[in-house]
Amino acid sequence: MELRSERVEATILDPRHGFEPAAASFEVRWDPLTGHTARILDKSNLLPPSDFDLEEFAKETREGCFFCPEKVFDVTPKLLPEIHAEGRIGRGQALLFPNIQPYARHSSVAIYGPDLHYLPLDRMDARIVGDNLAAQVEFVRAAQRYDPEARWSSLSANHMLPSGSSLFHPHTQAAVDPYPTTMQKLLADVPAAAIADYLETERRLGARHLGRTGRVEWLTSFAPVGFNEIRAFVPGSAAVGDLDGSLAEELAAGLATALNLYAELGFQSFNWALYSGTVLNLRLVTRSNLKPLYRSDAAYFERLHWQGMVDTSPEELAERARPRFS
Repeated sequence: MELRSERVEATILDPRHGFEPAAASFEVRWDPLTGHTARILDKSNLLPPSDFDLEEFAKETREGCFFCPEKVFDVTPKLLPEIHAEGRIGRGQALLFPNIQPYARHSSVAIYGPDLHYLPLDRMDARIVGDNLAAQVEFVRAAQRYDPEARWSSLSANHMLPSGSSLFHPHTQAAVDPYPTTMQKLLADVPAAAIADYLETERRLGARHLGRTGRVEWLTSFAPVGFNEIRAFVPGSAAVGDLDGSLAEELAAGLATALNLYAELGFQSFNWALYSGTVLNLRLVTRSNLKPLYRSDAAYFERLHWQGMVDTSPEELAERARPRFS
């Protein structure tokens, strides 16, 4: 499979050097599966580290939090009894309930735990992530048994306010619907053989391939949709409901590993999405750090041109991530 890229040169008269001509360059890459493009800039510190006191902010936001122990059982809705007899799903510390603001025919919220209002990325472990994932998988299976027409499923997460989360308390979300999202449809239209070819190409080249943890294959994205993108593919599985116990545990362990890496790199906020389709696959990206007057990492290129603009190459990220997945 061809992994297409092209370096583009730009020249300005630079006032920092007496308006002498100064050259700069960046790389345009084409995603081999969907065809979308990304631009890899020279290191420019678009997402600077933050010394914002996240733990102190957590204390400020805890009072009145809907997901904390004092309120969660009184103010969160319950599932239809036809979907789940108990109304909510518990796995370990994780607790799942329907989204009070539905965005799919069946949509859920799963908190990592009522007591886990403050959960920085270096405290994410396989058990915490795995219990949450297992609760979501149980919900997806139950919703699709009840409503077979809602055949499209996805799991996603907004972590911290810069990621788009309206609440500080960490949680994930599921959508079970008759209609796919735009990205889900693009990925689902890619034949399984093309995905296998892509993974074989990345394994052969090695620059972005991180490793296989069993049934899940991990790599950094050749043409990222966001900063520090890590991808996972689960060959042989096509839907969220295919995640049996051991496979869900494996995926959760890989997610926790990636999130611990993000913490080491100085990030506090992320998004991830797990898409059903031809092959079950996941995308995970960092977001801007929380601080007063922080710069959003989503601008016109990302929102209106659907083009990632990042300043760390996937190969650099792979060098940092690969030892964790080996």
